[in-house]
Amino acid sequence: MTAPDLDPDLLKAFLAVAEHRSFTRAADQLNRTQSAVSVQVRRLEERLGTKLFQRGRAGVVLTAAGHELRAYAQRILALHAEAVGALRARKPEAVIRLGVMDDYGTIVIPPLLASFAKEHPTVRVEIETGLTATMPSRLGEAYDLVIAMHPEGSGNGELLRREQAVWAAAASYPAEEQDTLSVALYPPGCLFRQWAAEALDAAGRPWRLAFVSRTLAAVEAVAAQGLAITVVKAGTLPACLRILSNGLPPLPTADIRLHRARNLSQPAALLADHLQLGISEPVSHILT
Repeated sequence: MTAPDLDPDLLKAFLAVAEHRSFTRAADQLNRTQSAVSVQVRRLEERLGTKLFQRGRAGVVLTAAGHELRAYAQRILALHAEAVGALRARKPEAVIRLGVMDDYGTIVIPPLLASFAKEHPTVRVEIETGLTATMPSRLGEAYDLVIAMHPEGSGNGELLRREQAVWAAAASYPAEEQDTLSVALYPPGCLFRQWAAEALDAAGRPWRLAFVSRTLAAVEAVAAQGLAITVVKAGTLPACLRILSNGLPPLPTADIRLHRARNLSQPAALLADHLQLGISEPVSHILT
């Protein structure tokens, strides 16, 4: 059997009548009509299945059930007021929109967000990963902060660190024996795709684009199965891949830069400083 609903409005009407021993004076206190208060008390009695008041010479008085309910009603309404007050006193939750490359979004950024959240529990960070070439142009519109990859020595924003682009493949992939290299890369607009194509073409090395995906995990999974080679940052080299060097042309170095929207909120500025400090420092899993 479902327990009756103790509506706070009904309890308020009940307590007002209990205090004043009068439906008329209770109605005045609640700024309602006497008939409205009577209906509320009757509704509460129907829900509880018992009489709460009886009429006496001095006015209405509480029954035994009414006396028992009175203490509960006072506690319920006090807790209700406490909950409403606590929630209204809460500071609005700040939301920060962060754009970042796939590998940093899955390896470098999460522990930094975890440490930031401990100090700023009411701040929510919405993170989007993917190609960062166009993200800085959408600062203020789609993002508050962007961590993007640029060719070495180019791009604005704050330089966080430099990353060497490297060829990578599964340990079993015999790159030196391949007449035509199978390469797994990202869609047009990715610097690594551009650099890989330019380097192989300049070296006169035959190759074919065997797999294309926007997701780093998919590209790395194909390479890990020995189906193709790919290009990754040395600092975020997956454990399932090894760096290739023999017989392959060298690749450029990338700048990792932090871009901030104008007029950042204080929480966003704090996160930017936190990311700058965390990414600029050496991290145990990042190669040197």
